[in-house]
Amino acid sequence: MTDLLGVCTSWGDQECVVQPESGPAVTIRLVDVVSGKPVPPRPSVRQRVSAREAEGHALVMWPTVATAGLGDWVLRTETEPRGRLLKRANSALAIGEPDVPLDDALARVVAFYATHDREPLLQVEAGSVVHAHAVSAGWDEVDGGASTFLLGSVSRALRACGSSGAAPAPVLVEDGPRAHVVLEQDGRVLAQGRAAYDGDWLGVHALHVSDDQRRRGLATALMAELLDWGASHGARTLWLHVEVDNDPALALYERLGLLPHHDLAYLRPSGGG
Repeated sequence: MTDLLGVCTSWGDQECVVQPESGPAVTIRLVDVVSGKPVPPRPSVRQRVSAREAEGHALVMWPTVATAGLGDWVLRTETEPRGRLLKRANSALAIGEPDVPLDDALARVVAFYATHDREPLLQVEAGSVVHAHAVSAGWDEVDGGASTFLLGSVSRALRACGSSGAAPAPVLVEDGPRAHVVLEQDGRVLAQGRAAYDGDWLGVHALHVSDDQRRRGLATALMAELLDWGASHGARTLWLHVEVDNDPALALYERLGLLPHHDLAYLRPSGGG
């Protein structure tokens, strides 16, 4: 007796045919079938990567961010800040295993940001061991920091964008593996966004449309421009972070075929501002 997992492609009077995930199809006599049951399909290859591997593709986003390793953790700080400090670029990516006990790792995070005159901040996978340990050690969740990491196909999302017909057309400026797209009219920026590719992964961030310009398809037009640019550089997997309460953005990304991969939270030491 043996098990066979695959898709049943045909069922006749005497036999059935099952196509495994790899290799040739298998023909089985029905008299040899002892039992069978339906099973859900396996997640896509994209969805099978770890949260740490997926988040690692964000490091290319900011070329002026200094980093320090701590096992799987990455401590990040912006060396040339402009405007408000971005949480992702100025926090410790605390997903995976540090190379020291967790209490020591948290202490090193505090020391690192003290050296750089920054507030200590952790980016953790929501519900993880690190998340629970940091909370028990006196770290508090940052208001408005809850977000979801979404994954999808570049080609599928680009097809879903269609033709937005936005006028004027977005203008894209490329800077190595990064790009900035802007839609302007009469000297005013109506919408803008950024993207960066790392291997065949394309990340989109800072997508913003002016309040009085929404529901005109401008976000879709920006996405189409960035996706087309990423595809031209071989990107196949699309990813981005979206805040859990950003309903318009969530609706757009669902329409583009993106699916949740993992949830995130930011933590600061208790008593932080």
